[in-house]
Amino acid sequence: MVSPITTHVLDTALGCPAGGLAIQLSSKTEGEWRVLAEGTTNADGRITDLLEPGALKAGDYRMVFDTGAYLKAAGRPVFYPQVAIDFRITAPEQHYHVPLLLAPFGYSTYRGS
Repeated sequence: MVSPITTHVLDTALGCPAGGLAIQLSSKTEGEWRVLAEGTTNADGRITDLLEPGALKAGDYRMVFDTGAYLKAAGRPVFYPQVAIDFRITAPEQHYHVPLLLAPFGYSTYRGS
């Protein structure tokens, strides 16, 4: 099963996937964030099974990456204890890939394919 929302986290400081990083996916309903799913990246830094196919609706979503626990477990400095990425779904029939490029003192994201 491939979720309509997926992610891939790369640790750019080490040049490798960020395996074992916890993620929470939420949607905004009536002005409140509601948790839809939680997962942990695999050894390749990916999560592909957050939601069942067809479960996506138009609206606002948030992925929260527990970067603090990931970096602390590796004995590395924690400046950003979490990264929250908010994004809007307008075409729920499409696939949305939300990657995170992570380093101890910076991060970046984009809409992937």
